Amino acid sequence: MQHPLPNLEKVVALRHALHQHPELSGKEISTAARIVAFLEKYKPDEVITGLGGTGVAAIFKGRSPGGPTVLFRAELDALPIQETNELDYTSVIAGTSHKCGHDGHMAILAALASLLHHRQLARGKVILLFQPAEETGQGAYAVLQDPRFAALQPDYVYALHNLPGYAENQVVVRYGAFAAASTGMIITLQGKASHAAEPENGLNPGQAMAALILRLNEIITQHQDRFSDLTLLTVIHARLGEIAFGTNPGFATVMATLRSYQQADLDLLKSLASETVKEISDKYTLAYTSSFVEEFPATVNDSGAIAAVKQAAQKLKLDVQEAVHPFKWSEDFGHFTGKYKGALFGLGAGPEQAQLHHQHYDFPDEIIPAGARLFYTIASDLMNL
Repeated sequence: MQHPLPNLEKVVALRHALHQHPELSGKEISTAARIVAFLEKYKPDEVITGLGGTGVAAIFKGRSPGGPTVLFRAELDALPIQETNELDYTSVIAGTSHKCGHDGHMAILAALASLLHHRQLARGKVILLFQPAEETGQGAYAVLQDPRFAALQPDYVYALHNLPGYAENQVVVRYGAFAAASTGMIITLQGKASHAAEPENGLNPGQAMAALILRLNEIITQHQDRFSDLTLLTVIHARLGEIAFGTNPGFATVMATLRSYQQADLDLLKSLASETVKEISDKYTLAYTSSFVEEFPATVNDSGAIAAVKQAAQKLKLDVQEAVHPFKWSEDFGHFTGKYKGALFGLGAGPEQAQLHHQHYDFPDEIIPAGARLFYTIASDLMNL
C-alpha cells in the first residue's frame, strides 16, 4: 500500500529551503509564507494564516460531506543553535538552525498535501496545521486560543517526531504518556547592595543562593515516595550580582528546569520548589519572586488514536515498536491531546543520526515518504470508520 508521492523532489527542495532559512519561535513569518506558497499548487479548500501568531492551517475536504475532521501538526520554528554542518543548504542565519527536525516535519505535511490532492479522500476533512513556537511551549496554546481554530473542531489530532537512534522509518508508539511534562522556574532573591569594603551595610544574597541550589537539588530524593514516576529538577543557571569587585551584590537569580512523566508529579514538584524558595528567603530575610515559564503539559495519547497509528503502520509494512517509558523531552502537542483524542508518535531517523538539538543534526530526507504515507493512511482509515 505504497501511495506514490509525485512531487517528492519538490518536497525535498522545500525542506532544504526551510533548513537554509530558519526562524526562531514566534518569528516564523517567512517560513509560514513559504509554506503557504508551496501549498497553493495542491489547491486546499481553505487556508487560514496567522493562527496563534504565525501559524498556518490548510484544509482539504473529502469528495462527500460528513465524516470526521482529522488534524496533523508540524512545527514552524527553529532553534538558537549555530549549525556546523557543511551542506548545500546549510543555514544562512547566524546562530539559528533546524536542529530538531521541524523542517522535516513540515516537509512531511507538504508531501501529505500532495497525496490529499492527487488521492482525494472519499469523505471527511483533513487539517494540516503548521504551528508556531513549539520550542518555547507557547505555540500550541496560542493556536488553541485563536477563535478561528476553535471553529475547526477536529475529532482527532496527530503529530509525529523524528527519533534519532531508531531505525529509519520505524514507528515508535506508546499508550498513555509519550513525552514528559516540564516547565522552567525563575527565582530572584533581592537583598541590598553596598560597597564591597562595607558589606555590613548591605544584604548579600549569596549564602541564600547557595543554600537554595543545594535544597533544590535535594527535593527529589527527600520526597521520592511522594512521586509516582520519574521526576527531575535540574538547576540550569545561577547569577549573583554584577561582575564588579567594588560591589557587595544585592540580588541573585536561580533558574531550574522541572520535569516529570506525570502531570500530577510536576504539579507537586512545582509546589515543593516554591515552598523551598519561600523558606530560604524568609530565613535570610530576603525579598523574592518565583515564576514558571515555558510550560509543557505531558503529552498523553488516546488508546484508540494509537491503535489507528499501529494499524496504518502495519498496512504500510512499517516496523512498530512500543516504547517502555515516556520520552524525557517535552512537546507542546500535549495541549492538543489534552483537549482532543489524538496521539504523538515517533518515526525513526536512523541509528547513526546525531541527536536532537545537537549542532551536527540534520533531518534525513529518506523518511519523508513514510511519514506522509502514514499520516494519509491514518486519515483514510478514520474516514472509513
